[in-house]
Amino acid sequence: MSAQDRKEDEVRRMMDLAHPQVPPELAARAAARGRRILRTRRAVEAVTWVLLLIAVVAFWVWVAIEQPWSAPPRDP
Repeated sequence: MSAQDRKEDEVRRMMDLAHPQVPPELAARAAARGRRILRTRRAVEAVTWVLLLIAVVAFWVWVAIEQPWSAPPRDP
């Protein structure tokens, strides 16, 4: 018997066994968990974009006020 035949026989034996019972509320729990994960992911993404926007605005305000590209004034 080849290795392929042994694997097929093992898979067939596994498929012939009784399948375990699945809780009836499993699909509803999985869907609720998926919605929760998606809602959390969207909230984190929204907060990230808001923080990035705040950082960009703060940078441009700093650049407009300080004008870092200009030379510092000379003391007489």
